[in-house]
Amino acid sequence: DVAKVSAKLGPDGKPVAWHTRTYAAIGVPGEAIPPYDIPNIKIETVNGEPALPFAYWRSVDASTHSFFIESFIDELARSAGEDPIAYRVSLLGKHPRHVKILEHVAKMAGWPKPKDAAPNSALGVAIFKSFGSVVAQIAEVSIQNKLPRVHRVWCAIDCGVAVNPNSVEAQMQGGIVYGLTAALYGAITIRDGQIQQSNFHNYRMLRLADAPRIEVDIVNTPDAPVGGAGEPGTPPIAP
Repeated sequence: DVAKVSAKLGPDGKPVAWHTRTYAAIGVPGEAIPPYDIPNIKIETVNGEPALPFAYWRSVDASTHSFFIESFIDELARSAGEDPIAYRVSLLGKHPRHVKILEHVAKMAGWPKPKDAAPNSALGVAIFKSFGSVVAQIAEVSIQNKLPRVHRVWCAIDCGVAVNPNSVEAQMQGGIVYGLTAALYGAITIRDGQIQQSNFHNYRMLRLADAPRIEVDIVNTPDAPVGGAGEPGTPPIAP
């Protein structure tokens, strides 16, 4: 997917209008609509025949739309001179589960600066609801040899009630590694009409030496429907 996102900020730095125009092959899913309290939201999609055939991947469209929304809300927070988490919370009055998870993951990470932070590192945050579950993540990142290095990821998930907590934790870890692989290395190259990558020997994956430490907390909401765990860990990590 490709998207162009724009917004108009009011005198208080809060968005009063949001416009997303995206090129996608399967229309406008619900994930394309930001959860934030914005009076005017317009989502458009431009349908067309894709230049190359493609198939679904882990989290389907949720990972692309979370990248568009959460990266852009960070830009708005920066324009307003606001803390990224406080800015999000101020716009989530209709979504108490989002607020609860954001505040929880902030405590996990010691936001805005962990006591044992890596030298010259910074924290980034994102939150996204997909497949019925709300997941917030904070990543500790520095630049090493001109490339991003992710040292730690704190993840909080509200999937209603975690029936098998160990499985939920493992799925979050796997989803983060999967999404981080795409963010750092993901690329498919074509030469003379042929895909060059055939297996993991020439498609780079995140390996143990470069993987971050991952901490996962499960925050149950007993009166909420049970959500998924296999896919919702992927969308927040790239933004």
